[in-house]
Amino acid sequence: MTRTLALVFSALFPLAALAADGAVSSDDSFVRPVGESELSEFLWVSRPIVVFADTPADPRFQQQIDMLLDGEDAMRDRDVVVLTDTDPDARSPIRSQLRPRGFQMVFVDKDGVVKLRKPSPWSVREIGRSIDKTPLREREIRERREGG
Repeated sequence: MTRTLALVFSALFPLAALAADGAVSSDDSFVRPVGESELSEFLWVSRPIVVFADTPADPRFQQQIDMLLDGEDAMRDRDVVVLTDTDPDARSPIRSQLRPRGFQMVFVDKDGVVKLRKPSPWSVREIGRSIDKTPLREREIRERREGG
């Protein structure tokens, strides 16, 4: 139990510090808090997966983040960045735009269009399949095959 708590706190403290800063991090963080970010910042650059919950203690939130971290390589290959929002009272711009209720996982493609909303955690395999079916991703795969 102590080790689990230490792991949870070690994962949440950096996220809390980033959230308090409110700035979009310039590093290559795979999972980061939404802060004051807007979806337009990711347009044509990456595919945000936004994981909402009313509290970071929500077991569905923890399960979704754990699954995404376990499949980080597969998600990075698809240009995915994971944004987290566990504070409904903060009313982040992304929360205001997507209007989740409780736990929700939202996949937004590079063109800014919401492609998927799920009220329960999804595996990296299921998310990857959904991404791979989008026309933008199909084109990326085709160009990658032709170019190399």
